[in-house]
Amino acid sequence: MSHIDEEDRSRRTEEVAEDIYAEDGSVRADFLALVGAAIADRDVLYLRQHVARLHESELGDLLEAIQPEQRLALVRLLGADFDLTALTEVDEAIRLEIVEQMPNAQIAAAIGELDSDDAVYILEDLDKEDREEILAQLPFTERVRLRRALDYPEQSAGRRMQTEFVAVPPFWTVGQTIDYMREDADLPESFTQIFVIDPTFKLLGIVDLDRILRTKRQARIESIMRETSHPIHAEMDQEEAAQLFEQYDLLSAAVVDENGRLVGVLTIDDVVDVIQEEAEEDFMRIGGVGDEELSDSLRETSRSRVPWLAVNLITAFLAASVIGIFDATIEKIVALAVLMPIVAGMGGNAGSQTMTVTVRALATRSIDIHNASRIIRREAGVGLLNGVLFGILIGVVAGIWFQDANIGGIIAVAMLINMIAAALAGIMIPLVLDKVGADPAVSSAVFVTAVTDVIGFFAFLGLATWWFAAV
Repeated sequence: MSHIDEEDRSRRTEEVAEDIYAEDGSVRADFLALVGAAIADRDVLYLRQHVARLHESELGDLLEAIQPEQRLALVRLLGADFDLTALTEVDEAIRLEIVEQMPNAQIAAAIGELDSDDAVYILEDLDKEDREEILAQLPFTERVRLRRALDYPEQSAGRRMQTEFVAVPPFWTVGQTIDYMREDADLPESFTQIFVIDPTFKLLGIVDLDRILRTKRQARIESIMRETSHPIHAEMDQEEAAQLFEQYDLLSAAVVDENGRLVGVLTIDDVVDVIQEEAEEDFMRIGGVGDEELSDSLRETSRSRVPWLAVNLITAFLAASVIGIFDATIEKIVALAVLMPIVAGMGGNAGSQTMTVTVRALATRSIDIHNASRIIRREAGVGLLNGVLFGILIGVVAGIWFQDANIGGIIAVAMLINMIAAALAGIMIPLVLDKVGADPAVSSAVFVTAVTDVIGFFAFLGLATWWFAAV
């Protein structure tokens, strides 16, 4: 272990700034260099002063920015000063890489200091054996709460909820409630609502904190409580729960079990994470890369992309076979070979635009059986309008380019046909895939591209073959 003198440590302390981010939002290179040097020199004092103090999100960004071997060394050097909450801010691969190297006793000690939702977020990725060993080291009440949350399905509201909340009976007075909140040391760190429950923990209503503060002490809770707005069932999908928050502008919501008993609370900070995760997931799936993350290995990344690339290869051969049907016509009229990618490419782009809007509408439940036909007609109209506009444009350009009005007219009509087909494919394919239970975000792009390529080539080359044969 190299010696760290006081002069060197003082220099590092003076060089580090309060803000660890550069103007582009990335972690500053000089800060990374200082942290890397401190890790290499095992300068625990510097790391405690300038890394352990970071907010959990900043520490998460730092963990993602440094090298893998530095991450593990940093966690070991910080020991009990490492904020385990930061692992909720990093990619799954990095989180697993770190927790797999941490002793279960250290994880258990850190888990005890976390909010229940953050604790569940970390525990759910561990092997069952390690998870049980960690839970066994926790106090009984906390262990029961975490196990109950872990029993709910993945990506459900029950997995996202906090099990720390404030609940009182309806016959309590405001004064009793205030005294309870002042004296009980096990209350959540922050909360905005108090839940009202009966002896069986069945949810009766809620009281906002501002209402408590404005009411005289002798008033009973049941006289000022209101009905719970939109309680969330613990097994509800987290995306559906997020949609309720968005629709009704909620800051928090009670989570109840199948019997209407209060089991937790879902808060806006967790819902923001859900919205971001679901949006990223939809975006990645549209590109056919599933839940791939930047921290994944070369092998994992390749394996996640291969299946849909293989499907795309098959559909490419299908499009090529359509071209092969008209090879004799292409040999006679070279201009067709030059122009046919334009028809297919424009159709593919138009189809992707419609598909993206449709997939997002399905994800947010903005499209259903009641408005689907109207939206289909709208997209067909958009395809017709764009087809006429770009058909005329490319027809004029092609006619002048090759000095042949026939070529211009053929590509104009082919463009119109393919733009309409692209619009219909972009909306119909995701709807059909969703209807049969497939994920439209993952599989739509390949099929929409196949349709626009096949129809684009067939329309253009077929029209050319028919027209020049007729004249």
